[in-house]
Amino acid sequence: MRLAELSILNYKNIAQVDLLFASKINCFLGQNGAGKTNILDAIYYMSFCKSGISQHDVHIIRHGESSFLLQGDYIKDNDERLAASVGGKIGGRKVIKCDGKFCKKLSEHIGRIPLVMVAPSDATLVTGGSEERRRMMDIIISQYDSQYLSALIRYNKALQQRNSLLKQEDSAPVDMLELYEQMMVQESRVIVSSRMAFVQQMVPVFNELYARIGGNSEVVSLSYNSRCLDEDLAQLYERGRYKEMAVGYSLYGPHRDDFDMLLNGFPVKKEGSQGQCKTFVLALKFAQFDFLRKQEHELPILLLDDVFDKLDERRVENIMDLVSSNGFGQIFVTDTNRDHLDMILSRSHSDYKIFKVEEGDIYNAEK
Repeated sequence: MRLAELSILNYKNIAQVDLLFASKINCFLGQNGAGKTNILDAIYYMSFCKSGISQHDVHIIRHGESSFLLQGDYIKDNDERLAASVGGKIGGRKVIKCDGKFCKKLSEHIGRIPLVMVAPSDATLVTGGSEERRRMMDIIISQYDSQYLSALIRYNKALQQRNSLLKQEDSAPVDMLELYEQMMVQESRVIVSSRMAFVQQMVPVFNELYARIGGNSEVVSLSYNSRCLDEDLAQLYERGRYKEMAVGYSLYGPHRDDFDMLLNGFPVKKEGSQGQCKTFVLALKFAQFDFLRKQEHELPILLLDDVFDKLDERRVENIMDLVSSNGFGQIFVTDTNRDHLDMILSRSHSDYKIFKVEEGDIYNAEK
């Protein structure tokens, strides 16, 4: 899958632009705050119908405007074309179209345009809470497994309803709690089994990529941690119901799952240096790409946003060698340093374009 053309209207600091992309590497060069990341985020939005950075759609609409629109023309690996658009207004519902047909549900669109984004905010995969790591799993698995996405949506709806009951000042009706618990138990089986399969397949690739990027003999490990693997969720709900009524929210279920991330036997969050933590995250994201590539009929698009910051020269060169290999399709990369971009391009010998970004304006730069 590759993005041939993208039209952006009123997306963050970008007023209006039409961009034609190279089939292999597209570089965006500019200072911090110029709008480089916003371009990649617009491409991300086309795949997931939400920003990879902003939590609410109201924050993606350009200041002073009331609506936004993104339109993309894609070419599949079999040379078929796919036209997609996503738009929305302040206070209104977003409108999603693929090949001229409206998508009534997000699940009808997510997975059509496989994509992996690597960004500075990914540091929270190591430093942040468990919700960041669950979100990572959900984003990847949902792109190739529609059953997982549907189960996740149903589980979250039941979870929200159950939490509303648990927050009531009066005792929540047990029969209603049991109804939502049954729904959550049923959907959790699909969620947990899919996550386990995902982690088991990804771990060997992750270990190999960490060694390749880091270039050293550090021992890293990654494992899936869920109480649902060891205990019956229905029994957990029954035993803990009154405790949950006291705190006002659900304490058990796949919405509490996490990763155990270790470096030389210790939590990387506590023991890892800045470079080691970033290498851990990069290996994790590239492993996701490899996993998605094996699951999908389409080669995913790869977005690399300012990935070289805070890395030593050796790690930078290892990443450049990795992304310049034949295992990757179309790549979009941002940087403030043209030297990094030129080094990637010199290694790839592939079709490429360089764009200059200044205060939301984008134009072709000299090669």
